[in-house]
Amino acid sequence: MKHRDARSAANRADLGKDPARVSGMFDQVAARYDVTNTVLSVGNDQLWRAATTRAVAPRPGERILDLAAGTGASSVSLARSGAQVVAADFSPGMIAEGRRRHGAVRNLTFVEADATALPFADAEFDAVTMSFGLRNVDRPKQAISELLRVTKPGGRLVICEFSHPPRPAFRGLYRFYNDRVLPRIARAISSNTEAYDYLNESIRAWPDQRTLASWIRDAGWTDVAWRDLSFGIVALHRAVKPAEVAASAGDGDQGADPAGRLDA
Repeated sequence: MKHRDARSAANRADLGKDPARVSGMFDQVAARYDVTNTVLSVGNDQLWRAATTRAVAPRPGERILDLAAGTGASSVSLARSGAQVVAADFSPGMIAEGRRRHGAVRNLTFVEADATALPFADAEFDAVTMSFGLRNVDRPKQAISELLRVTKPGGRLVICEFSHPPRPAFRGLYRFYNDRVLPRIARAISSNTEAYDYLNESIRAWPDQRTLASWIRDAGWTDVAWRDLSFGIVALHRAVKPAEVAASAGDGDQGADPAGRLDA
């Protein structure tokens, strides 16, 4: 009962990222979430989704986990390939909205799931992906490890997440937009403007591209690389689950660069 009360009272999450408060916040914005994101990103969210789908490279017959799927817009894009897609999210409101919109898609199912304790078997998926959700998890490193657990050896990981533009001039312009412009637009179109205050705070506090790449590698993924989208507003990280577990985490290239940057 306490968990339900926390959800119903939640209006705005904070950087403590209490799961019940974050979930409750997303419950409240579910109905207008996709429209609001398109407006606030000036349409770039659709370009980011397309880039993520290309990076996942779904194929017919594959089983793919789309974690933090929200209302399932990204999941539908993946399902068009003929892959069997599981859209998972820890917000019941998002899952309900996704089922309402996309429940008729034959090879798409919706599951409520905690990213830090996924309700799936080991080595269940050919590919796993997470867009704009890792930043909202209270234990993101645990979520990356869980994604590794449920992925088949040789399987693929794609994480699309807000990041930090590397060029100082553009970074300043982007920060001005987030601090001054985004809140005004959110007040006009969102059902929960406080949620977008949290969005701004969480982006500012999130680590840069290289740090996230090191977290992915430390979890056990290999071939870790990233590329910037929209001048680094978003970064697309990719990795592969090794076919065999390394004999020792201490072997090899401790001092090596943990990831490479992709130009395409």
